[in-house]
Amino acid sequence: MINLPLILEKTDHTLLTPSARWEEIRAICDDGIRYHTASVCIPASFVRRAAEYAVGRVAICTVIGFPNGYSTTAAKCFEAADAVANGADEIDMVINIGDLKDHRYEVILDEINAVKNACGGKLLKVIIETCLLDKDEIVKMCEIVSRSDADFIKTSTGFSTGGAKREDVALMKAHLSNGKKLKAAGGIASLEDAMDFIALGADRLGTSRIVRAVKALEKEES
Repeated sequence: MINLPLILEKTDHTLLTPSARWEEIRAICDDGIRYHTASVCIPASFVRRAAEYAVGRVAICTVIGFPNGYSTTAAKCFEAADAVANGADEIDMVINIGDLKDHRYEVILDEINAVKNACGGKLLKVIIETCLLDKDEIVKMCEIVSRSDADFIKTSTGFSTGGAKREDVALMKAHLSNGKKLKAAGGIASLEDAMDFIALGADRLGTSRIVRAVKALEKEES
């Protein structure tokens, strides 16, 4: 059974295309306000304008170290602090995947905690890009995020070779602890997909298509 209010309250309504214009960002904000989404997730360059436009009516989320994750820790911390100063309520950061492949686990943990500190108390979600990882690496990142000061682990940027997979979300949910939450992102195309990921334990959904699906449903029913 499709539960629209549940889906929408868990959705980070997303527009991160390089060609995004203010008119489109403003429309995303309008959608987020109208449909009571968890947040709107937008490029950092639009955060101040969106925060001033939305005036607290929808949470503003942005991304840092995006989409490749190989910025230095200092650069990620600056991005996070700058975004928060501009009005961001939530920060989604990409890990350094090379550090994970090299088993530099404490370096990753230290970077996550440094970025969380730069967030000034705002929510931090840690993107691990599951499509580039094997199962052992996914489990290891769940353990690292569970030990960290971050609030969420997140599957994907949506800009690599794949997005969220049901089996990965189930695996991640089974290996998170300490109250850490889970965001599934990338490739969530339908309301049925959304309900599946929620059933598997996703606390947030990062998607550009759910609000469109809700609008299409409204049009059918009108």
